[in-house]
Amino acid sequence: MDDSQRHTKESALPSGPHDGPRTTGRITAPLADFGVGDVAVAGGKGAALGELVRQGFPVPPGFVISTGAYLSFLAETNVGAALGGFLSVGPDEAPDGGVSDGGDGAGGAALRALFAAAEMPGRLRQEILDAYARLGGGAVAVRSSATAEDLPGAAFAGQQDTYLNVLGGDDVVQAVANCWASLWTDRAIAYRRRQGIDPHEVAIAVVVQKMVPAAMAGVLFTANPVTGERGEMVVDANPGLGEAVVSGRVTPEHYVLDGSGKVLSFTPGGREVVISAAEGGGTQESSGTRGLKPGLTARELAELATLGKKAQQHFGRPQDIEWAAAGGTLYVLQSRPMTALPPQPPVLNAVQRRVGPFFIEMFQERPYPLDVSGWMSRGILAMLHGMAGSVGVVFPAVEKLLPEDDGVVVRLILPVPRPTIRTIAAPVSLLRRARRFKAGAWTQDPRFSLFIDNIERLNGKDLGPLRWRAVVAFAGECFAAMQGITALRVSYLPGILVPVLKMRFMLLFLGKTKLAPALIAGAETRTSQANRALERLASIAADDPGLSRALLGSGPRELLELAENEPEHRAFSEAFAAFQLEYGHRETTSVVLSSSPTWSDAPEVVLGLVKALSGERPKIVDQSGNALAELKRHPALRFEPLRRRVLAAVESAQAGMAFREDSHFYATKAIPPIRRAYRELGRRLVIAGVIEKPDEIYHLRFEELESITDNDDGALPASLRDRFRPLVLARAAKRRELEGIPLLDPALLFGRGRQRRQVEGVLVSGIAASRGQARGPVRVIHGPAEFGRLRSGEVLVCPYTNPAWTPLFQRAAAVVVDAGGLGSHAAIVAREYGIPAVMGTGSGTSTLADGQQVLVDGTRGVVLPAAPAERP
Repeated sequence: MDDSQRHTKESALPSGPHDGPRTTGRITAPLADFGVGDVAVAGGKGAALGELVRQGFPVPPGFVISTGAYLSFLAETNVGAALGGFLSVGPDEAPDGGVSDGGDGAGGAALRALFAAAEMPGRLRQEILDAYARLGGGAVAVRSSATAEDLPGAAFAGQQDTYLNVLGGDDVVQAVANCWASLWTDRAIAYRRRQGIDPHEVAIAVVVQKMVPAAMAGVLFTANPVTGERGEMVVDANPGLGEAVVSGRVTPEHYVLDGSGKVLSFTPGGREVVISAAEGGGTQESSGTRGLKPGLTARELAELATLGKKAQQHFGRPQDIEWAAAGGTLYVLQSRPMTALPPQPPVLNAVQRRVGPFFIEMFQERPYPLDVSGWMSRGILAMLHGMAGSVGVVFPAVEKLLPEDDGVVVRLILPVPRPTIRTIAAPVSLLRRARRFKAGAWTQDPRFSLFIDNIERLNGKDLGPLRWRAVVAFAGECFAAMQGITALRVSYLPGILVPVLKMRFMLLFLGKTKLAPALIAGAETRTSQANRALERLASIAADDPGLSRALLGSGPRELLELAENEPEHRAFSEAFAAFQLEYGHRETTSVVLSSSPTWSDAPEVVLGLVKALSGERPKIVDQSGNALAELKRHPALRFEPLRRRVLAAVESAQAGMAFREDSHFYATKAIPPIRRAYRELGRRLVIAGVIEKPDEIYHLRFEELESITDNDDGALPASLRDRFRPLVLARAAKRRELEGIPLLDPALLFGRGRQRRQVEGVLVSGIAASRGQARGPVRVIHGPAEFGRLRSGEVLVCPYTNPAWTPLFQRAAAVVVDAGGLGSHAAIVAREYGIPAVMGTGSGTSTLADGQQVLVDGTRGVVLPAAPAERP
């Protein structure tokens, strides 16, 4: 096969249940014989193309070489045995988890050579030749169609091969064998491993279609892939074959359309190259002519929009469609579900904008199903419901706050608390509680002592001997213990309001209202005590010569090992253990996430803080003390009765703020026993083969854990694997699909700022292809020979990408590409991996230099200078 027969990207298409198609025993069959339920036989692409044909879409005629042909090839040649040995050993991998030899290591290359060298069995060869003849011969496209395609979050863009403009039966047969071999390139294996797909369960079909001599081609997204706006469609296009667009070889013409196909915005393309069918087979390249006028007419755009809406409606979700225009006709070459698509941007009202900053701070990370159904629903959000209910306000249910798709939270809907008739009486209730419950005395309340006793009892319980349901019930006891803090907050929080209002009124009278924030901040809290304890740890480490040196040159883990293993560092080790005993229950990420480790679970977090506090630090300004001193100097406070009343008001306001902070501190004491219960349950699920690591239990819901019953001997039944393993894998895949997509776009609350061309200091700009921000040093990679130069955390800057580049995305902090658009391999895979990407910069590789520190903003499509990120 000619080297010019270039590979194009492989796609995944919507698949339905495998219903057992009538074509199971056939080697080849027309596209129309397949539908969405035939993925096991026709692969993702073949099944969806057949469905499109059945629905009357303009799909080029063709046929499918079924997965049965592939399996027969393995059985009738020596390739099957070699593949078995290959899978038992695994592909060549670099020590850090990447793949060697530019993503196609020695193992994968040897296997591909076996496919190429093996003679096609006569029966299979003849079937393929006969089907090709029935199609009329001539130029065809030979496209891989794997059964592992179309999983949530897995577009498989570019992971298997497609060959364009293949001429003659012998070349078609060879292209089919090459497509089969592409199922086992190292890049495809690594991609499937990331998606949790068992390599023993994958097979591949091949689609052969009449070649479309495209005048224009590209991709159509039926929703905006960057913003998630469902009312917009996005088209990327370029003259010639669509290979130039999907491979990222060009910066395409970029259209944003409304639902009817009307152009909302247009950006001219670079037309760096035009790929077309070569006369003798394969493809050829020529330089394009850059122009400012659109290459697509209003009629073609409207027709594309109509096809897109029809496909989206039929498949039931937004689609990523490859298309080609030839001879005045638009052809659909493939249609697959869009992956990594952000949710539809909400329209926020005034209440949501006010409460938004509070909630967006709590939900910086996506909760797991067990977070939502356990600690959140029965702990933290139950507390919010209780507090709101005490004043007659209805707080939205968790499913309204955090809607799910396939069992995974997809977005955060900011709540709008709803008052009821009981709210009318709320002021009376609040005043009554404010008089009765003084915040400064809350720890003397018997309910506080009962809460502490319950936590100590739970911490002392041995879970090992307990049966499954007893461990689940133990977690329920932890949630019930949390109700003690809820009751205390309901009682004491109203007492905060009156003292604060009283203090502010007095400050207004004295003309010192500006002092209020600093005065309240002076409250003594458990958090301020923890901060001082951290400073003491840093001082102990600084006084220890060995630890002091280690703080400068070692990471937190190395520092911990040194402190624990060397007797001369005992003072620090004992102080650190005491600190963890007192404060180790604090959350590392958010109070709403039981899945996030506590300080005790992640001691490196604490040691990172110790390291940050070590060495010379700037002098801390005591703003609260200065504010109090200024207040005391006020002439009116020379009158002693007024002085006593004002200072008492300040003290009461501080006590109220301390209660709010300290009740949060104590509430988190329920998290460690909950996490201990989950670890024990997770350990048992690992033994039962349901999950591979205990932490995977967070993919399950608490109700699902409650439904499990162990056997009389305490072991879990073998049937649990079939029941829950698919759920865990599907939810994990869905989470990967949503990586890099925030639960709520902060720009909706804080504004998007200036457009990218107005951003001061911008280094390069392009198409916003994968949202988010990342900073790091630049690494310019010009081609596969330089792949080994990329280091983890660097920003990959390159002229273009193809499927061989995608393993680098596991290392890169972000991707900046000279060419390419939203439908290129780089953009698709970057969105799936959740890393920012800016495409079509035109000058990234010439403007940016190795080691240069940059901030990549994939939401705005700009690259900015940045200071090096500080290391803990």
